[in-house]
Amino acid sequence: MNAPTAYRVLARKYRPETFADLVGQDAMVRTLKNAFASGRIAQAFIMTGIRGTGKTTTARIIAKGLNCIGPDGTGGPTTEPCGVCEHCVAITEGRHVDVLEMDAASRTGVNDIREIIDSVHYRAASARYKIYIIDEVHMLSTSAFNALLKTLEEPPEHVKFIFATTEIRKVPVTVLSRCQRFDLRRIEPEVMMALLRKIATSESATITDDALALITRAAEGSARDATSLLDQAISHGTGLEDGTTADQVRMMLGLADRGRVLDLFDMVLRGDAAGALAELSAQYADGADPMAILRDLAEIAHWISVIKVTPEAADDPTIPPDERSRGTTMADAIAMRVLTRMWQMLLKALEEVGTAPNSMMAAEMAIIRLTHVADLPSPAELVERLRDMPVPPPNGGGGGGGYRPAPAPSGSVEARGVPMATHSAPRGPVAQLAGQPDYLAQYATFDSVVGLIRAQRDMRLLVEVEGNMRIARYQPGRIEFQPTPNAAPDLAGRLAQRLQNWTHARWAVIIVNEGGAPTITEARDSADNALKDRAAQHPLVAAALLAFPGASIKVTPVAQKAQAAAQDALPEVEDEWDPFEDD
Repeated sequence: MNAPTAYRVLARKYRPETFADLVGQDAMVRTLKNAFASGRIAQAFIMTGIRGTGKTTTARIIAKGLNCIGPDGTGGPTTEPCGVCEHCVAITEGRHVDVLEMDAASRTGVNDIREIIDSVHYRAASARYKIYIIDEVHMLSTSAFNALLKTLEEPPEHVKFIFATTEIRKVPVTVLSRCQRFDLRRIEPEVMMALLRKIATSESATITDDALALITRAAEGSARDATSLLDQAISHGTGLEDGTTADQVRMMLGLADRGRVLDLFDMVLRGDAAGALAELSAQYADGADPMAILRDLAEIAHWISVIKVTPEAADDPTIPPDERSRGTTMADAIAMRVLTRMWQMLLKALEEVGTAPNSMMAAEMAIIRLTHVADLPSPAELVERLRDMPVPPPNGGGGGGGYRPAPAPSGSVEARGVPMATHSAPRGPVAQLAGQPDYLAQYATFDSVVGLIRAQRDMRLLVEVEGNMRIARYQPGRIEFQPTPNAAPDLAGRLAQRLQNWTHARWAVIIVNEGGAPTITEARDSADNALKDRAAQHPLVAAALLAFPGASIKVTPVAQKAQAAAQDALPEVEDEWDPFEDD
C-alpha cells in the first residue's frame, strides 16, 4: 500500500516556477527577459524588498533559466525554463550540486565566505553555470563582505552570484556597486486578490470576496503572508455550508468588524463617551483585540485624511462599497485638524496599550480622552472667542491672587490734544495691548522694577538683576543694559518674559555694549566701602583694629540695628516690683 502524500502548504505548493507565474513584479521580469534575450546577463544580482515578495523565488527562477537545457537537452539560457529537464527538476527540489544556497543569517563569518572563494575556481560539475544564492545577505559580517569583494568584482565566467535581502541599507555600497539591483515591490491589492481567488479555485475552496479582501489587507503586500493566511482561512471554513466568510476571517485574525469600527469612530467624533465605551466593550466581548481596535481606528483616521486630500483613494478594492461611501461622507464632514489630532492621540494610545498591564483598561482610557477632546475649539475659534470677550477692569475680580498692576493715573486722550479715532476700538487682548502705556506708568524708574521682582519673590532673578545688569537707559517698557562678564546669556529674555507676565504688557529688554552704570550690587558695595573707610579713620576704631588683628568692619543700617535690638529686648512689664525702690 502506498503511503499517503504529505500535505504541502499553499505557500510552497503554488510557489512560482517561471517568470510568467511571478505576480506583481513586471518591471523586473521585463528587464531580466531583455537581458537574457540580448545575452547581457550580469555576474551578480541582488534582490531587495519586504518579506514574501519573491526574492528567493526569483533567484531560483534565474538559476533554472541559466542552466535549463530544454526537454531535448539542447536549449540555452532562457527566461522560460522548461521545468522538466534534469537541471530544472534538481533546482526545484533543492538538490542541484552546482546551485548552492546559503543562509547568511546562520553563516555570517569570513570562514563561510572563504569556502565559496575556494570553490569558485572549479567549473560546474554538470550544469552550465555554478550559482551561489545567498539569502539575507545583509547579515554577513564586515570581514565576510570584504573577503567577497574581489571575487564578486571579477568572478570566473562560469560563476553567478544572486543575493537576497530585506535590509538593503545594511549592505555595503562596495557590494551594491558590483551587483545588478532589483527592488521587488509590494503586490497591489487587485493583483493579490486575483491570485488568492485563483488558488482558492484550484483548491476547490469556497471563500467570499470580503474574506479575500481582509486577507489581502492583513498581508500588507506579501504574497507568502497572503497564501499562508488563505491556507488557514480555508481550514477554518472547512465543513461550513457557506464556506469561509469575512466574519470567520475577522475572528481568525482577531480583527474588529470594520463597519463597527466606523461606528466607534463616529461616536468618538460626536463626543459620545458612554456609547463609545459600550461599543468597545461589545467588540472586545466578540473577540476583538483592543490593540487591533485602536489600530483600526488609526487606519480609518489615516484613510479618511487621504480621501480628503485625494478623493480617488476611496476606490480601494479591498474595501466594500458601503464603507467607501461612508468614508467619503466622513471626509467631507470632518475637518483635517480633527483628523490629524486624532491620529496623534491614537499613536500615543497604541504605545500605552502596548505597555499597560491591562490592554482593555488602557484602550478605554484612550477612548475617553478621544471623546473629550473631540469638541475642543480650533485656534481660529479661540481667537474669535477672545475677541468677543469684554475688556476686564484694571483691578477686576476673578481668582488667581497673582500680582496685578495698579491702575494708571486718570486722564483721557482728548485732554492731551489727540483726536478721537473714527473706528471702533479693539476688544479683548488687543484692547489690553492698546492700553499698555497706562499699565506701565507706575514703573517710572528701574528701582520700581526691582521692587516688583522682590514683591514677586523671584529671588534668583532678583540676584541676577542686582548683580549682573549695568543699566544704560531706562524708560517704562524698555530697558537697555550692559551685562557683566558672568551674566547668564538668557537674562534679557527671562526678564522680559517675567515682566510681561506680571504687568500684562510688553517689555523690551535690550543688551548694549557700553554706557552702563554700575550694578545695584556694585553701588551698594561702594557705599558700604565708603562708610567702612570713614569708620576706620575714627581713633577708637583704629585702636580696636590694631588691638585685634584680623578683625573687620561690618556695616549695618541703623533701622535694621534698631529693629534687631527691639526684638532682642525683654518685654516691659507694668507695675513690676523693684527691690531697690523705696516703699
